[in-house]
Amino acid sequence: MIAKTLVVSGRVQGVGFRDWITIRARRLGLAGWVRNRRDGTLEALIAGDDAAVEELLRACRKGPPGADVTAITEDFAEPPTEPGFFKRPTA
Repeated sequence: MIAKTLVVSGRVQGVGFRDWITIRARRLGLAGWVRNRRDGTLEALIAGDDAAVEELLRACRKGPPGADVTAITEDFAEPPTEPGFFKRPTA
């Protein structure tokens, strides 16, 4: 199992990115959360099988229709303590 935090920059708010990533994460069996940040970026914690995490990371580089991802910063993290994948309020 691997866990990573992501900060996704670009046009990532107002384009359905949180719903898009939540659906994909759940399909891949990942745990974690996603939220908008006040600075206009999107933040996520994703955890699960290495291949599934990498698959979601590859998808995030493009994002949903209407998104324009300019950068993704990723760091290793502690896995979430709760199961499932959820949207969280803006931070």
